[in-house]
Formats: sequence, C-alpha cells, structure tokens
Amino acid sequence: MNVDPRALLRQLYDVAVARALPGHVLAGHLPPPPKGRTLVLGAGKAGGAMVQALEAAWPAEAPLSGLVVTRYGHVPGGWRPRRIELVEAAHPVPDASGLAASEKMLALARGLTADDLVICLVSGGGSALLSLPAPGLTLADKQAVNRALLASGAAIGEMNCVRKHLSAIKGGRLAAACAPARVLTLTISDVPGDDPAVIASGPTVADATTCAEALAICRRHRIELPPAARAGLESGAFETPKPGDERLAGHGLVMLATPQMSLEAAAAAARAQGLQTHILSDEMEGESRVVGGVHAALARAVARRGEPFGRPCVILSGGETTVTVDASRPAGKGGRATEFLLGCALALQGEPGVFVLAADTDGIDGVGPHAGALLTPTSLGRARALGLNPQALLDAHDSASFFAPLGDLLVPGPTFTNVNDFRALLVL
Repeated sequence: MNVDPRALLRQLYDVAVARALPGHVLAGHLPPPPKGRTLVLGAGKAGGAMVQALEAAWPAEAPLSGLVVTRYGHVPGGWRPRRIELVEAAHPVPDASGLAASEKMLALARGLTADDLVICLVSGGGSALLSLPAPGLTLADKQAVNRALLASGAAIGEMNCVRKHLSAIKGGRLAAACAPARVLTLTISDVPGDDPAVIASGPTVADATTCAEALAICRRHRIELPPAARAGLESGAFETPKPGDERLAGHGLVMLATPQMSLEAAAAAARAQGLQTHILSDEMEGESRVVGGVHAALARAVARRGEPFGRPCVILSGGETTVTVDASRPAGKGGRATEFLLGCALALQGEPGVFVLAADTDGIDGVGPHAGALLTPTSLGRARALGLNPQALLDAHDSASFFAPLGDLLVPGPTFTNVNDFRALLVL
C-alpha cells in the first residue's frame, strides 16, 4: 500500500478537529427566539468560534446580547462579534481578565424572567477562564491552587471538583443565578466520559461532588490550601447546587461535539483510504509517558506478530493524560502530547513501520505554541545524531526540545475548538 505516513496522520488530525468546529455543528441545535430576551453567556477555548457560529445563525431581527470569555489568541482571525461581547483571558492559570468577565456574567444574569432564554456556550478551558473566587478567597489564592493542581498529576475530574468548590460561578452556580429564566447549554466536551458536570467545571450543571471530596483530593495530591479555602471546604460553606435544585429545573443541554465523535470521523477518513482502523477508547487517562509506553507495546505487537490487529492499520485513541511535575525541579518545554510521544519513542526504539501522531485538538499542547508532534522510526536516531539525550529530556519534562530540532513539532495554531487529546498510530 502506497501511503505517505506524515500526510495521512496529519489528515486524520485535521478531520478530527473539523468534526468539532462550532461552525459545523452549532446552528442546528439553536431554539427559536423566546418571548422575552435572549442572553448568551459562556466560557472556553471554543468560545470565540461558538459565538461566531451563533451570531451567524441567530435571526437578525431577534434580540441577542451577552458575554463570553475565551483564551487569549483564540478568537478566529479578523472577526469580531456584533451583538455579543467577547473577552479574552488567561489559561491554564487564571488572571484578572477572567475574574472581571465572571463578575460581569453574574451581573448580567440578575433580573431575568421566565420569558427569557439564556444560551450558555461551554467548552474545555472554561474552568480557568471563569476565575471568580468563592467569598473570602482572592485571585492569587485561586492561581496558587490551580498551579498546584496542574503540577500534581490529578485527573481532570479531580481538578474540576476542587475548582468548582472554590468558585463563585462554577459547579451550577451560573445557571442558578439565571433563575427563573430557561437555560440551554450548548457544550463541546474535552473530558473523558463527557460528563457535563466536569466540562469547564460545569457552570450550568448541578454538582454531585462535595466539599469533603474536594478536601480529600487536595490531601491526596498534597495541595496546600489557603486558610480561607480550607475553612470554606471544612465548614461546607462552599457547597455547590446539587441535583434536584429547583433553580436548575427544566434546563436543557446539547453535546455538540465529543472526543468519540472526532475519533469516529478520523476512523472513517482512514478507512476510506483502505486502512483497517481501530478506536481503542476516547477516555484514556494516566501519566503521559506511561500511556505512551502502553501504546508502543500494542504497536510493536501489531508490527511483529500481526496481533491483535493485522497490518497495515491505524489505531486511534483519545482522552486526557497527565504530566506530574516535581515542583522542586524546573520543568522544560512540552506538554501531554509530546511527553506521550517521547515515552512512546523510548519504548519503540525505532520499530520499523510504526508512525505516531499525538496532539491536542485545541492546537496548544500545554503552554507551548505546538499542538503535539510526529514520531517516526528514525526519530530516535536523528535525535541522538544531534547530541540529544531522549531519557534526560523525558525526565526533565522537556519533550518539545526533543521534537523541535527534528522539525517534527505540529504547530497548527489555535483551532477554536477542543475535544482533548488525539492520538493516531499507523503500523505499516
């Protein structure tokens, strides 16, 4: 089979991203304009593109206003909204811009009536962007806890449990503030399992987790809490709206895009080229380098023995892996995707016929400008010829410095959506 591995893997990534673009999926899920006002609120890395799609589809004669916050640099180039205010703020560590936007959202939600409609646009990244602290906490408190969570190796569900309990707007609080108006949440999932209470810390969804669970997570991951945060959690003062809360009754939610939907689109594209394609899971979690080693073991079995899948084939997976950083040592440049790939490279040791792409569907892997990278059978050899030490770079969480000199980083720029990690293995 005549296949260009680089071109094929990049095509599959592009197909997966395209399936999750708001411009392709949002318009068909909008309700008719209500008797009263329509207020648009929201947050996330896809926020700019979601506002763009909504404004294009909403009737020109129908009233429309609101406020959405997205990550810096995540507004589609050259476009500005006409009716909805769009604010940019910091991610993954919150800043004052996100705090001010959160305060303004709650102010806009006051005074709504049962004749009004609130459309909430929620996507991954919204948790950091909605940075209004719980009473008694400061933005600096939230930033410190968030940094500690990001470095702890905690799973996304654990992080968001803590975040929502230290917030004045997440964990269903935004929807509660909109009562008695009807709330429709349009969401793009970036979390394993697609739990809407976890996506962006569920600002419009009842929260079944508790203050006690948030405390336990902090203890388990050795997260040092500011005194006011600890007091609020221990007393239960920071408890969130729970399932059955009357303020959330009658609200609707539509899942516009999910990791599984994007993996299925990529699988269809690979099969169209005559390749057997297998989706492992859209919910893979764990330490990035370890998950990379597991994927390498599977690819090696396919390459050497044709088991459990025959060659040639494509193997896809999604989810959200983690990188646990030693706070006592400076971390290098990288992210979940490139750390996965470097772990995979060391396990494969240049296995012939195995090519791997891993990238974040939002276009940014961690805090760098790259989304991920491409691993080939020659990557380790080329790196060592340049004097690079792959194991030392992995130990320093400096995986991007392995792929950058090879010219194998994937740098698409912000994609304006987010359905989390995308991984594709091609075994020829």
